[in-house]
Amino acid sequence: MEYAAKVLLLSAGMLAASAAIAQRERLPTECRQEIAAHCRAEGGDLRQCLRTALPKLSDRCRSEISQRAAARAPAPKGVREYAYGADPKQNLDLVVPAGATKAPLLIFIHGGGWSIGDKRGSTALKAEHFIRQGWAFASLNYRLVPSATVEQQAADIATALAWLRRNAAAHGLDPDRIVLMGHSAGAHLAAMVGTDPAYVTAAGVPMQAVQGVVLLDGAGYDVPKQMAEPRNLVAGMYDAAFGRDPKRQQALSPTSHAASPNAARWLILPVARRTDSTAQSNLLAAALNAAGAHASVVPVPGESHGSLNKGLGEEGDFATEEVDRFLESSQ
Repeated sequence: MEYAAKVLLLSAGMLAASAAIAQRERLPTECRQEIAAHCRAEGGDLRQCLRTALPKLSDRCRSEISQRAAARAPAPKGVREYAYGADPKQNLDLVVPAGATKAPLLIFIHGGGWSIGDKRGSTALKAEHFIRQGWAFASLNYRLVPSATVEQQAADIATALAWLRRNAAAHGLDPDRIVLMGHSAGAHLAAMVGTDPAYVTAAGVPMQAVQGVVLLDGAGYDVPKQMAEPRNLVAGMYDAAFGRDPKRQQALSPTSHAASPNAARWLILPVARRTDSTAQSNLLAAALNAAGAHASVVPVPGESHGSLNKGLGEEGDFATEEVDRFLESSQ
């Protein structure tokens, strides 16, 4: 297979998280050329090159990848989309149980290395499951690196929280029973908002409104430590998101903000076979527990980074059952 064809198949499959896109819908020529040029310059393994290419692609190319992923993702039943800010990326999906007048709210924050991703990715199953449990379900978009900083992304999460609380009565939500859930980079952002009060304070949200946080296989809770890992396969994403200033890296590390006040309860679910995610999870939990919060780490067996997220909401799924127990105790 010629090099350009390999780039098309791997980039569509890995970056847009859907092999079907590679077969049915080609990325624009300019985008494929960008990826091919980057990977030729980098040399070595093409899959590894594509992991590091994302932050270096143009805004248009990353947008095309995210749009294709979103287009293939089914919308949750009964979903309604709302803008929580002026930027096109500042929007959210919301599904509320029928007849609810004051439903607790689960807010999902997608991953994508801080540089790609969409609120519709792998959320339909989650929404349907948690609606059955009596929870309203929101999924957020937020501005992406490099057009926005990680600080602005965390501020977007807090702004969305504020919008949902302001509009709680109109949508049948309880503004003071909110749980954040994030996957991968979204887990880092959820942890930032749940530990650093600066973000919710600026948005006018009391920290106690966030009653719980669920983290799905994040590994950036101590950013400098993770960036120093010799086997960090997405080092390029971390470089683009956090830069090389040690003070900024520390400021964007949830573990550094684990002193009170924090969200009161935490469920941290790393993939069991990922040593970096498990180690980072244990460090964050230890810091939170030392500060008076209640944080549990439950390594998830038999899953990959992607399958943990995609399978959440399935009947009999290990991680889903852990989240259900956590949410039941949060009501």
